[in-house]
Amino acid sequence: MKKFLLALCLAVSVAAAAQTPSAPAPAPTAPTVTAIRAGRLVDVVGGKLLTNQIILVSGDKITAVGPNLAIPAGATVVDLSNATVLPGLMDCHTHLSGEPGDNYYEDMFRKSPIDRAVVAPVYAARTLQAGFTMVRDLGSGSLIDVSLRNAINAGTLPGPRMLVATFALSATGGHGDPTTGFAPGLKFGENPDFTGIADGPEEIRKRVRNNVKFGADWIKVLATAGVLSEEGSAGAALYSFEELKAAVDEAHRWGRQVAAHAHGAEGIKLAVRAGVTSIEHGSLLDDEGIQLMKKNGTWLVADLYDDDYILSEYAKKGFPEKIIEKERSVGKLQRENFQKAVRAGVKVAFGTDAAVYPHGGNGKQFFYMVKFGLTPMQAIQSATIRAAELLQWQDRTGSLTAGKLADIVAVPGNPLDDVQALETVQFVMKDGKVYRNEPKR
Repeated sequence: MKKFLLALCLAVSVAAAAQTPSAPAPAPTAPTVTAIRAGRLVDVVGGKLLTNQIILVSGDKITAVGPNLAIPAGATVVDLSNATVLPGLMDCHTHLSGEPGDNYYEDMFRKSPIDRAVVAPVYAARTLQAGFTMVRDLGSGSLIDVSLRNAINAGTLPGPRMLVATFALSATGGHGDPTTGFAPGLKFGENPDFTGIADGPEEIRKRVRNNVKFGADWIKVLATAGVLSEEGSAGAALYSFEELKAAVDEAHRWGRQVAAHAHGAEGIKLAVRAGVTSIEHGSLLDDEGIQLMKKNGTWLVADLYDDDYILSEYAKKGFPEKIIEKERSVGKLQRENFQKAVRAGVKVAFGTDAAVYPHGGNGKQFFYMVKFGLTPMQAIQSATIRAAELLQWQDRTGSLTAGKLADIVAVPGNPLDDVQALETVQFVMKDGKVYRNEPKR
């Protein structure tokens, strides 16, 4: 009987509690509003410079841009009235998991994937501080790029938004085969799936699928030999048309696009005919290749700054003379062929191959793009609205437009008068969050 009375009391108490009005749920907090006063604003859509503009940011989005906008009460005001404001910059060819050390062979043989993973966040932070709010990272060992991307997306680490390619597809003995040029039997790594080495269409299809499984946003294929590896040639075509077509078809099957590392003229044309989205480097691009790229709408991403850095610094770092000589053979031609491609109307996006030089110096490339054919506005567009188009993010970023992500940078001076102003970034906002604010007077 006592148990019954206890159970009855408990039931009554629960029922009474259920009927007691609960406290009202707290009202959702309104997003923080930031108002940016821009003395000069680069309109990359219209291709012009605007003055005395206001940008309103709510949460992670731009809500309005104009000359006479009312600033809401309580908004945080950022005064960039003495600066030039631009969309966040984008680098379409980086490798945030490494950069050149002081000794070539020590880098090659004494650093583990853990060593590289530990410093990758430093490189990511430097890149963001330099004004680059988004990058396409085209190849990394041990899936460091995937982990770095995920940590940045989670807010654990500061860094640019990343699209990653994981393991670059390479022919045996090619640019992506780390054992090329060393003693037979030498092995790098332990997991047999942690590689992009593939020969023949079926192996290539499997590697594409592996990369997608591991988290690749893009697929990178090494269509030709390269400079900073031990092959004898920088430009030899290393994959057949059938192999390149298999990579493109399989990537498209999984909703991915393909970037092709390609220095040599023949490899460039094979990759373009196979349907790649972008040609990286394009050093020995010939007239036929230029016309093919224009016809197919293929993008050119040319790392024009690197030649100066390699020829100035790499001998000091112990790089083999044959590697430096390869750079001498292609660097000048790359810049000349870039000029030809620009004049012909080939689509150009900004990409530096960051890791060839220390991260954070990405902005140095703007000077070379202008020197070799682009106007300052075109160079800026290549790193903003045009880069967003290549990356298929043009509906989300790439311009200072209402509704797009609040990726915003500012520099002192006017980069349309002196494009090297883009090497000195004073303000960085990504997704509405300020990562750098150092106003210059």
